[in-house]
Amino acid sequence: HGFNSAFMGQKSYNGVAILSRHPIDDVQFNFPDDTPESPKRLIAATIGGVRIVNTYIPNGTELFSDAFKFKLDWLQRLRSYFETTCDKNSDVLLCGDFNVAPDERDVYDVKTWEGKLHFSKPERAALEYVRKWGFVDAFRKFHAEGKLYSWWNYREGAFLKDNGLRIDHIWVSPSLAARCLLCEIDKTPRGWERPSDHTPVVAAFGD
Repeated sequence: HGFNSAFMGQKSYNGVAILSRHPIDDVQFNFPDDTPESPKRLIAATIGGVRIVNTYIPNGTELFSDAFKFKLDWLQRLRSYFETTCDKNSDVLLCGDFNVAPDERDVYDVKTWEGKLHFSKPERAALEYVRKWGFVDAFRKFHAEGKLYSWWNYREGAFLKDNGLRIDHIWVSPSLAARCLLCEIDKTPRGWERPSDHTPVVAAFGD
């Protein structure tokens, strides 16, 4: 059997997609108040009764730059999006490249990353505000330990040294968290020739 797909993107910049063996319903691109020119950073759809929101959260570029402010504002809009379009008592899944490491376990060296982009206090607070809408970090349900990463810089042999960050996430509403059977990071593709600097995060759910 093949896959159904929903996607949008900007070549060389942003893109989000959902693939499913099941029908994809009620597809939405970006925030409701975005324009056609807005960066392509969010796609939502309902599959088997689960509302799936796949997002590529802005990088932020540099602390306290206009791009950084855009990132924080975007996270605020993401929280508002869930407040106005979703029910935390239903099955909701948020996933993607969040471009934020939530806590000290998610960076390879806290002193190196303290106050840096992806681990600054404003970013972490903004992301935590999104989580407090009603999400459970699926990965942390099974892995309380640190030093488990989803991204490694291409430079300085970061992957071989395991100098990474956990910035790719799968968050779920409590009803889905109760049915979550596993959540793992698959490091294998990061070791391939010409890989992405990110590697997949995988979760499985029971009925």
